[in-house]
Amino acid sequence: MSASFKGSNSSKFQVSEFILMGFPGIHSWQHWLSLLLALLYLSTIGANILILTTIYQDSSLKQPMYLFLGILSVVDIGLATTIMPKILAIFWFDAKAISLPECFAQIYAINCFLGMESGVFLCMAFDRYVAICHPLRYPLIVTNSFITKSTLFMVLRNGLFVIPVPVLTAQHHYCSRNKIEHCLCSYLEVTGLACDDRRPNSICQLVLAWLGMGSDLSLIILFYALILCSILRLKSAEAVSKALSTCSSHLILIFFFYTAVVVVSVTHLEETKNALIPLLLIVLHNTIPPSLNHVIYALGNRELREGFQKVFCLGLQKK
Repeated sequence: MSASFKGSNSSKFQVSEFILMGFPGIHSWQHWLSLLLALLYLSTIGANILILTTIYQDSSLKQPMYLFLGILSVVDIGLATTIMPKILAIFWFDAKAISLPECFAQIYAINCFLGMESGVFLCMAFDRYVAICHPLRYPLIVTNSFITKSTLFMVLRNGLFVIPVPVLTAQHHYCSRNKIEHCLCSYLEVTGLACDDRRPNSICQLVLAWLGMGSDLSLIILFYALILCSILRLKSAEAVSKALSTCSSHLILIFFFYTAVVVVSVTHLEETKNALIPLLLIVLHNTIPPSLNHVIYALGNRELREGFQKVFCLGLQKK
């Protein structure tokens, strides 16, 4: 497909669309990869809908921890749906062209959902901190009103916080090059095509990342440090085991999410010659966590497994 351009004046041209080339170097078998990604997407949608249905129908799961898990499921569905249909359209229908507004909107949506996922992890960490360190005050602090307000705050914070990223990206001048060696409108890949200075945009992106996810991670580490101190003061081995079991699934999700963020960032900073590695990492970081969150929680949480069984048995009885 040829590049499309539109004139901005007599001496400059501005591209009117980007061409997403898919994964570099594996075009011959990327259709097989698309089958794996399609299965991940279907499992993400199906499993997270199952979690939402289970929490809605099982009254014993109307607890803050599971309500936050339900919010995380909604965010996971939004993140996966933002990126996966376009990737599959590229692989299956060769729909590589994407307009500039659509590309900038995808950059906004990806950053927004990632920030919201980080915010949900922070809320879940605070929930565990209050439950373990201040159990008597837990019903007074973590109320339905608190959950509603914290959810609205996360939506507003990330919805407004990431606006400068696509806005500044759109301010760049894109000339002569419009082919992105990727299947997503990645911020780094798009700004790499700009003909003008992109350092101010990169600095802004770095500052926003540290203020957003960086502050979330710092508070999560603080909460879990306080939780660990509280657990170490417990004298009962059974109480220690119960406290750790309520946090284990959450810690696994946090570790995987933030480790992937760091790995992706470092890989891009290294500017490796093998472009396939960072691109695969970005795609996998945006697809695997949403598909694994429900599995990790289901394996590590007895009440959730029992809720799944109740919903499944209820469905069979209706049939």
